[in-house]
Amino acid sequence: MRLPALLLLAPLAAFATGASTPTFNKDIAPILHQNCATCHRPGEVAPFSLLTYQDAAKRAALIAGVTQSRVMPPWKPEPGYGSFQAERRLTDDQLALLRDWAKAGAPEGDPRDKPTPPVFPQGWEGGQPDKVLTIAQKYAVAADGPDQYRCFVLPLNNDNELYLSTFEFRPGNRRVVHHAIIYLDTSGRARKLAADSPDGSYSCFGGPGFPPAGFVGGWAPGANAPPDAPDLALPLAKGTDIVLQLHYHPDGKPEMDQSELGLKLSGPPTKGRTGVILASRRIDIPAGDAHYVIKSGVTLPRDVELYGITPHAHYLATNMKATAHLPDGKDVPLIWIKDWDFNWQGQYRYKEPMHLPKGTRIDFEYVYDNSEANPHNPSHPPVHVTYGEETRNEMAILFLGVSVPTLAEVQPFRMAMRAAYLEEFLAEGNGINDLRGIPSTEAERIKKLFQMFDKNGDGKLDEQERAALIKFLSNYKQGGF
Repeated sequence: MRLPALLLLAPLAAFATGASTPTFNKDIAPILHQNCATCHRPGEVAPFSLLTYQDAAKRAALIAGVTQSRVMPPWKPEPGYGSFQAERRLTDDQLALLRDWAKAGAPEGDPRDKPTPPVFPQGWEGGQPDKVLTIAQKYAVAADGPDQYRCFVLPLNNDNELYLSTFEFRPGNRRVVHHAIIYLDTSGRARKLAADSPDGSYSCFGGPGFPPAGFVGGWAPGANAPPDAPDLALPLAKGTDIVLQLHYHPDGKPEMDQSELGLKLSGPPTKGRTGVILASRRIDIPAGDAHYVIKSGVTLPRDVELYGITPHAHYLATNMKATAHLPDGKDVPLIWIKDWDFNWQGQYRYKEPMHLPKGTRIDFEYVYDNSEANPHNPSHPPVHVTYGEETRNEMAILFLGVSVPTLAEVQPFRMAMRAAYLEEFLAEGNGINDLRGIPSTEAERIKKLFQMFDKNGDGKLDEQERAALIKFLSNYKQGGF
């Protein structure tokens, strides 16, 4: 009796199925090397390495689980809401390979298929910097008590103008460094503030304590070094000091930190690099509120090219969305993060710069969960939370990296943006009557400006009064208003 052809083919089918089982050497190692090894290697932030078969095989089920849920690799922006460089989002095929490999018992595979492990620069993620600035001496962080804000003055000692094409901040102690902001000072004011400190630092809660000559960038957990961009290099005038503002968060035992900053230099830029900052300090989240919403926006006073975006908040934020509304009525999604995690903040650079014409309205909406159901909530039971610099306060900030055609156009753009920010502030909520979260010195300046242009003294600015204020700020040449 002849067997059905289907039965004769069954062993061949089984053989084919077995042959297609993913192996570490052929299928899994390339995925891990490309998407995971940046952090999962000796000496980096991840708790274990994934460079070798032995490293990965004993964690096969864990790897499959955290990748299927997209917890790892950490990549927060939703697809379709901005196209970014260096995306760590795994494809569906890659997820299936990791899942099937774990189910099959994590086979190693043919040694001939084993790829060469990636080679990483020693120490610096972006390679050896041209200049390394280090905090003068280790700074002691107390075991407990309030968060500390400390500004460290790092002199460049440059006798001529330099051009900064990128930077890399390396926290000396990740257990206590909450975030870093990097300013430029050409006035010598920061040196005077730090004159009595042997480590070249001073207390600086809320800001650096002087009008900055420029802003280099920032760092928070999860952030990578920005890519090298000589066309957008930042001029560093002769005699510039770098001022590194560090936010320290005590971790329950005495700690020491000696962070450092690497600078890559280049020739003069071909474009002018600047930024747009959207923020709201009117944050007032009741204890137990699971869906508290903050909205803000600004209208661009001229054409720009948008090249990067960085959202920022603290532990209670859950959902962040930013959109550009073009003058022709088209809406352009900029970024959407549905599961914000303070421990994985990113600075996202678009694959291609995005042209935003004058009159474009940029809006953001952040959602916060101050309930017991939020696993990131640091307070149990939940407490009333307002805007503030400390970890248990909250923030709503969106940094946009933009460029203008020439370096000479940067300062006029910044002046025009000052006017746009104040105009937006006056239009939102109760305007001048709601200065929540505004430092007292800044609030006084805003009030004085308001009084200068409230000619009829009715406590609000009519169309003519507002236009006069905006014109004044657009032409204002000093730091701050």
